[in-house]
Amino acid sequence: MGKTLFEKVWDAHVVAQDEGAPAVLYIDTHLIHEVTSPQAFSMLRERGLKVRRPERTFATMDHSIPTRMANATDVIPLEMWGTEQATQVQTLRKNCSDFGVTLWDIAGEVQGVVHVVGPEMGITHPGMTIVCGDSHTSTHGAFGSLAFGIGTSEVGHVLASQCLLQSKPKTMAINVSGQLSAGVTAKDIILAIIAQIGADGGTGYVFEYRGSAIEKLSMSERMTICNMSIEGGARAGMIAPDQTTFDFVEGRAHAPKGDDWTRAVAYWKTLPSDPDAVFDREIHLDASKLEPMVTYGTNPGQGAGITGHIPKESELENPAHQRALSSALEYMGLSEGQAINGLPVDVVFIGSCTNGRLEDLRQAASILKGKQISSGVMGIVVPGSKDVRNKAEAEGLDKIFTDAGFEWRGAGCSMCLAMNEDKAGAGKYVASTSNRNFQGRQGPGSRSLLMSPLMAAAAAVSGHVVDVRQML
Repeated sequence: MGKTLFEKVWDAHVVAQDEGAPAVLYIDTHLIHEVTSPQAFSMLRERGLKVRRPERTFATMDHSIPTRMANATDVIPLEMWGTEQATQVQTLRKNCSDFGVTLWDIAGEVQGVVHVVGPEMGITHPGMTIVCGDSHTSTHGAFGSLAFGIGTSEVGHVLASQCLLQSKPKTMAINVSGQLSAGVTAKDIILAIIAQIGADGGTGYVFEYRGSAIEKLSMSERMTICNMSIEGGARAGMIAPDQTTFDFVEGRAHAPKGDDWTRAVAYWKTLPSDPDAVFDREIHLDASKLEPMVTYGTNPGQGAGITGHIPKESELENPAHQRALSSALEYMGLSEGQAINGLPVDVVFIGSCTNGRLEDLRQAASILKGKQISSGVMGIVVPGSKDVRNKAEAEGLDKIFTDAGFEWRGAGCSMCLAMNEDKAGAGKYVASTSNRNFQGRQGPGSRSLLMSPLMAAAAAVSGHVVDVRQML
């Protein structure tokens, strides 16, 4: 019997496996940032340990750093930061210096959200195992790698040993066929999948996204889909590598060169799932029937199409889902049966490791060009990296955003998780291109409505949720 993509990558990285016990899994690349790494480095010092593979460990600053820029060229100076954020950044600098780890510093030319800047630098390759102390590490699975988030103690384990104890997940094939309609994007695909299976539907599984609709997607779009695998409960999400993948990786700073590149591509071409591979579960989705999606609740599974409505408790069979809906609507200040089209919007956030890439900014700008955001709406655009910001400015996208009334920011996680000053405000409805709509995720008391960059831009202009297809 053939193997799935996941099984091929997993089997190639098992160092040891005792019956009935978790496997010792070798980790190819370890990504770290300023928030979940300090305790791990402290553990190394306490035990007198070194970083096992510093050349395979990469750090960036993204989670808590400010994104407001000074003189429209760079972020505000360190001395003006909050004490906690400044301490985290200074600690990361010292830890990387002491242990010989590559750091993409906010003061340097390369910096950004870890799951944006990593692929940009070419450290993400097909067939790799990749971990980071961040749940959305699944983003890198778009390249055919097995990538997942880990806890702070596990960050220490990988720093010390380059290995990790892991139980083998099951596999789920998510088959997406058909052609996306205008105004419907990769973000709508993944929101529709999560709405179908629920926020816990993938628990215990690794997703493999397959089918003609997936094959047509760009790398940016594939990263958006894999990024939100964790929001469907999965351990990771993967897409088989193909020519689109190879073209993206080739020539980047940490990509193989010369004969190494030829050998690497030859190996990568063996990774797609075999024709006779068997998955533990399969689901199917017709992309041609999808419409722009919007979440209305407090988990990403609570979403519906723009022409739909918020369900009524009586429409849900599962009592747990009924209770979750009741709790969510009370927090969100919304009602059963309320139409998705027309939901209120106070703040629009365009950015994050889900939708902060150049392609995402281009989509939003295409809607905003020559328009103004609605009075009373605050809008911020946060590029996923300095490279994205520089390229966007070279194309004049920043001017489109600022002319429309948006704030143009420096690279960082920003309002995706509101660990810095970028908070929406209590009771505010946020049209957000990020990945989570948990209670208070974008600031205490904030209410998040997840959607695509196209839909967020349309909401900014209209002052409420609207079908972007009417603007195309």
